[in-house]
Order: sequence, then structure tokens, then C-alpha cells
Amino acid sequence: MTAAMVEGDHGSDGLPWDYLLQSWRELDVPEGWRAEIDEGRITLVPPPHRHHNSIAARLQRALYGVMPPEWDCYQTLGIEVARLGKLYVPGLVVMPTDVVDDVDPEVSAPVDAAEALLIVEITSKGNAEDDRKKKLWAYAHAPVPVYLLVDRFDPTGPTVTLYTGPENGAYKHAERAAFGDPLVLPEPFSLEVDSAGFPR
Repeated sequence: MTAAMVEGDHGSDGLPWDYLLQSWRELDVPEGWRAEIDEGRITLVPPPHRHHNSIAARLQRALYGVMPPEWDCYQTLGIEVARLGKLYVPGLVVMPTDVVDDVDPEVSAPVDAAEALLIVEITSKGNAEDDRKKKLWAYAHAPVPVYLLVDRFDPTGPTVTLYTGPENGAYKHAERAAFGDPLVLPEPFSLEVDSAGFPR
């Protein structure tokens, strides 16, 4: 996956968060593309591969079977870790519905990542390292209690890694499984991730 950089008049380093966020809000992003903020830059990310969409849809369907009605699952929700100057649009976010519904409908605004109950990232060829490192670090700092990384491009073969127990900017626990091997999300989900049918 390729990305185009959008930089403001003030340069790419040290841009104030408010300026970046306002620029993000004003972007006219092409249909299906996503705009994210990282390292003082707004990055436009093209639409994901259909295998990415298939995995997201399967996980979303499974999650709806175990979530209470006051939660929802979002595929295009912008989430921010403002103190780190980061704004991402994950593959999936599970969040209380009222947190999302309470955002001002007149303003395009991300939601605080700390409100997320689960974030799922599904790697693409061009961004796998970001999902494995930058986003892992940011989500641990948020802190997001459960981060699920579906890595179709792991050098050892397609894997699913579950990160839990964020503390001091790092996840204390990581459990990795090859596609098809059992992996269970913790409470309050208690869901076995059925990765056997994930497209590669």
C-alpha cells in the first residue's frame, strides 16, 4: 500500500497538534481513502485490498455475536492519541456507542483512543511495519486494553497476535498464532478468533 504525504505551510516537524487536526478535518479525501496523522504529517492511505475487507467483515460479524448492545464495531472511525500527535483509522474499533454518538455532528472529529475496548489492525504490504511497531506503541500508550494484529505479511507466514495488559507504554502480554491456530480474545469478549478462513 502506498501513501501520499500532505504537509502544511509550517513544515513537517513540530507542527502543533491543533493545526494538524484542523488540516485533517478540512481534507477532501477521495472515496475509500483514509487520512491519518503520524510524525507531524498527514498521510493519505489508499483503499485496502479486498482481502483486508474480507477479514474485517468476518471479525466484525463474530464480534457482534459477543458484544453487549451498548457497544458497536466501527471500520472507518478516526481515533487519536493526541499527546503523542497520532491519529489513525484502524481496521476495526470496538467502542461504547455513546462515546461515538456524543461527538458533535457538525465537526469531523476523532475519538480518544483511550475509549476503545479493542482495536484491530490488518496489515497491508506497504504498512505492515507501522502496524507492528508504531501503532503497537501508540495503542499501548493510549492505553487500548486489547490490540489484535492480523498480519498477512508476517515473514514467517500469516499470523494473528493478541496484545493485552498495557502498562507504561508497552503491552505486558503478547500471544501469537499462525492462521488456523486457536487464539481467544480475553474477557469481556471471550471469542475464539477463527483465522483458518482468512484470505492470505
